[in-house]
Amino acid sequence: MQPLTDAFGRVATDLRVSLTDRCNLRCTYCMPAEGLDWMPLDSQLSDDEVVRLIGVAVERLGVREVRFTGGEPMVRRGLVDIVRRTAALEPRPETSVTTNALGLARTATALAEAGLDRVNVSLDTVRPETFHAITRRDRFHDVAAGLEAAQAAGLGPVKVNAVLLRGVNDDQAPELLAWCLERGYELRFIEQMPLDAQHGWSREEMVTADEILAALEERFVLVPAEEPRGSAPAERFLVDGGPGTVGVIASVTRPFCGACDRVRLTADGQIRNCLFAREESDLRSALRAGASDAELAERWLAAMATKLPGHGIDDPTFLQPDRPMSAIGG
Repeated sequence: MQPLTDAFGRVATDLRVSLTDRCNLRCTYCMPAEGLDWMPLDSQLSDDEVVRLIGVAVERLGVREVRFTGGEPMVRRGLVDIVRRTAALEPRPETSVTTNALGLARTATALAEAGLDRVNVSLDTVRPETFHAITRRDRFHDVAAGLEAAQAAGLGPVKVNAVLLRGVNDDQAPELLAWCLERGYELRFIEQMPLDAQHGWSREEMVTADEILAALEERFVLVPAEEPRGSAPAERFLVDGGPGTVGVIASVTRPFCGACDRVRLTADGQIRNCLFAREESDLRSALRAGASDAELAERWLAAMATKLPGHGIDDPTFLQPDRPMSAIGG
C-alpha cells in the first residue's frame, strides 16, 4: 500500500465520490432554475467501475473514508448496492453520504443495512417559504422526514450543512441551530464558495464565518471545542456548555488547505486533487482501456503529486473552476 501523498506532505485518506451531476433541487447558489446540461450517461462510470476505483483507493492507496456525493446521490439507482460493496472492502472504510434528503425517508433503512455509517444533509433554513425561495421546490417537509428517518436508522451522528445567503436567510442562523439542537443533529455552517454554475459568487456578498458566529452569539454561549481539529474542515464550538455543538467551515476566510486530506472522483471518472482545481486526471479512459489496478493506482498517485499548496481564492489571479459543485461532488 502506498499513501496518496502530495508534494507538501499531505496524505489523502478521505475520498469524495460523485455518483451523478443531476439534482432534484435547483438551489439558487448552485444552478439556474432550468438546470444544467447533464453529463451523457455513457460518460459516467458504471456501478462496477465506481466500486473498482474505490477498491483501488482503499486497498492500494490507504483511503479510510468514502463519502458519496452528487449532484444528488439519491437519484443514482445503484446507490444502495454501491454502498454495500464499498462497505465490504478490506480494510473497511467509513462510509457516508451527502444528500438533500429528499429520498432519504424511503432509503435510510436500506442504506444502513448496506453498511452506510452516517449522513450529511444540506439544509439552509427551517422556514418552508425560505426553503422554497432557495431551492425553487416546496419540499422542506420531505427533508425533515428524511432527517428523522436517518436518525431512526442509526445513521448518526446526523449532520446538517447550511449556507447563509445575504438578504435571504442570513437572519436565521440562531433558529436553525435551535431546531437542530432540539432534534440531536450536528449543524455546520459553510461559507458560500465560488462553485455556482452561474459564476455569480461575490466575496463582498458572502456571509463570513465571523458574521455567522456573531449572529449565533446573540442567542447562545459558544466555547471552542477542546478536541484537536486535525484535518476536519469545521471549527467546532460547544453550545451553552454542551453537549450540543455547532461547526463553522470557513473555506474562504479561514482556509484549512494545509491540513487537507481529501481527494475527489467525479461521476465521469476524473480525479480532482482539490475542490477548486482547474485541472483533472482521467482514470476512466485508462480503466476502460484495460489498465490494471496497479496502473490505476500509479495514475492516482501522479494526480496527487500536482496538488497545489492552497485553493488561492484570495489570490487576485484566482479563477473559478469550470465545473460547478453539482458536477464536482462536495
